[in-house]
Amino acid sequence: MMPDEKNWTNPEFQAFYETISISTRILTEKFLQLFLDITRPARQGRSVANYNLKAMSFPHIPAALRMGKELCRVAPLFLICLLVIVFHGCATTPNAPQQTDNTCEIFRENQKWYRSAHKSYKSWGIPIPIMMAIIHQESRFRADARPPRGSCLWIFPGSRPSSAFGYAQAGNETWDQYRTSTGNTGADRDDFDDAIDFVGWYCNLSHIKCSISKNDAYHLYLAYHEGHGGFNRKTYRKKAWLLQVARKVDRRAQKYESQLASCEREFRRRACCFLWPF
Repeated sequence: MMPDEKNWTNPEFQAFYETISISTRILTEKFLQLFLDITRPARQGRSVANYNLKAMSFPHIPAALRMGKELCRVAPLFLICLLVIVFHGCATTPNAPQQTDNTCEIFRENQKWYRSAHKSYKSWGIPIPIMMAIIHQESRFRADARPPRGSCLWIFPGSRPSSAFGYAQAGNETWDQYRTSTGNTGADRDDFDDAIDFVGWYCNLSHIKCSISKNDAYHLYLAYHEGHGGFNRKTYRKKAWLLQVARKVDRRAQKYESQLASCEREFRRRACCFLWPF
């Protein structure tokens, strides 16, 4: 089911950035001290020409050299910290679409998503509106979505009910099966391209194992939620809330289908322009 909409904070990142801030301040102080040592004669009104140009004639030079050696020792760590910040900034979790109720607006905001959805459709034959409706129900298009935690003694946060994660809310075991079956060993659950391909792959298995039509969003979602074994055992019949959710997914798929019919030409034209002249 849909995880809660709570924005999860990350104390580890806060501590990391605090450490970087302290390291940056120390390094800046050392550079400033080195500058002051080197410019001390000029600031005291003395001419450098009056000094012997040997290092031992300048008491500030050995200190500056020691400072320089220390800076050379600290600089690599500082550079590594900067690189970590840069790469972390590049790998930040993408934001969910602003208008999740309109598939045209979703694809306009994330133009690569249409190409990913169309590629999954070509691979597995599951209509794009159905796959998008399932992802909407599972995560509201949030890359880092997880099931909400339970509680321990009504006070402390407990464990999560499952290992589901990402756009498609795929569990660890099922995701491993997908990667092994498709050969997509580098697939990530917080990558939309991989997630929608997973949804198409799983729904195609539902078609094979459960004899569900690829255009039947209602039963495809029930199989997606209950698993193929559970669907064949009809475990969903005793879950009135799940039947209601499946009907909602079916209605959303129909809505997405109507919307996409009015704008899909726009995304196909963009895809052709993207590929030209190759």
